[in-house]
Amino acid sequence: MDIRRSLSQHSGPRKSPYELTRRLAEYLTPETRPEDPVRVLEQRVAGLLGKPAALFFPSGTMAQQAVLRVHAERTGRRAFAAHPQTHLHVWENQGYNALHDLWFHPVGDRNELFGLDELKAVHEPLAAVVFELPQRDIGGVLPAFADLAAQAQWVRASGAAAHCDGARLWEAQTGYDATLAEIAAVFDTVYVSLYKGLEGVRGAVLAGDAETIGQASVWRRRMGGAIVDAWPLAAIALMGLDANLPRMAEFKRHAQAVAEAINADGFAHTTPDVPATPLFHVHLPMSRHDAQRAAQNLLEETGIRLFLHARSNPDPRRCSFEVSVGISGLEFTPHEVVELIKGLPSRM
Repeated sequence: MDIRRSLSQHSGPRKSPYELTRRLAEYLTPETRPEDPVRVLEQRVAGLLGKPAALFFPSGTMAQQAVLRVHAERTGRRAFAAHPQTHLHVWENQGYNALHDLWFHPVGDRNELFGLDELKAVHEPLAAVVFELPQRDIGGVLPAFADLAAQAQWVRASGAAAHCDGARLWEAQTGYDATLAEIAAVFDTVYVSLYKGLEGVRGAVLAGDAETIGQASVWRRRMGGAIVDAWPLAAIALMGLDANLPRMAEFKRHAQAVAEAINADGFAHTTPDVPATPLFHVHLPMSRHDAQRAAQNLLEETGIRLFLHARSNPDPRRCSFEVSVGISGLEFTPHEVVELIKGLPSRM
């Protein structure tokens, strides 16, 4: 299927092998050695996050399993806590348990951010608490910075580690009056993704103190992640840091303009009403299956991928989908997005 334009950061012309290879050839120089991109990437991310050390991983799944294992070994505890819709539990086949014998304690309501009171209600010694910024599966919402800091402080006082699932931390920073380093300082360890907002191919970086990162490197090798020729993944991520990271505030403003137009039209509505980051959800008055079929027909007829998949709703007559504005998303005017959404019922 020829995808000519996409509102999804996971697909579209900018993710095509040809386009990425063309941009990569322009970025590298004859002096670039195979080890250079990974080294530079680790140093750069550590600097952006204000952490002493950072380590490249071929996937975020591996990075977070490794650091949770390290926190578990350090504390002698096997449980970690996170939001009920944490990516670790919903999307990764419970790898934390199958591979590391860790177990997950969900905190709070699945459709709301958890708070300090919900954390205090966990009467079990924890190795770590995972904070996802933003909380993707409930609309990309963010806790207030003061609340986040208070929660992390309580976690540390309990003997656990405060870990940031920062798959979209680059985007989340636009929702705070704080730098990336100031946000990262709240946490003991931070993971960032290289392929979402940065439009890389794949990969992740884990940042923290030197001892924790050193121990994580052992688990990276044990899990098969110490790949020698990771330079293409790192180099493409460095391109994203150069091209995309400075534009995150622009992406957020466009996301807010799109959400405002959707809400003003009235056919659909967004969560949040005003996005705190470039990520938000659109709620449709149609079933998930109908929306998925309509979106597929739209793609086949126009080459436009509106979303990857529709999300179910307790009301089977309604569904939602995710919008995450990046460079490709800027190609869509707010009015065009509204018209595409309103036109879905006619494409079923």
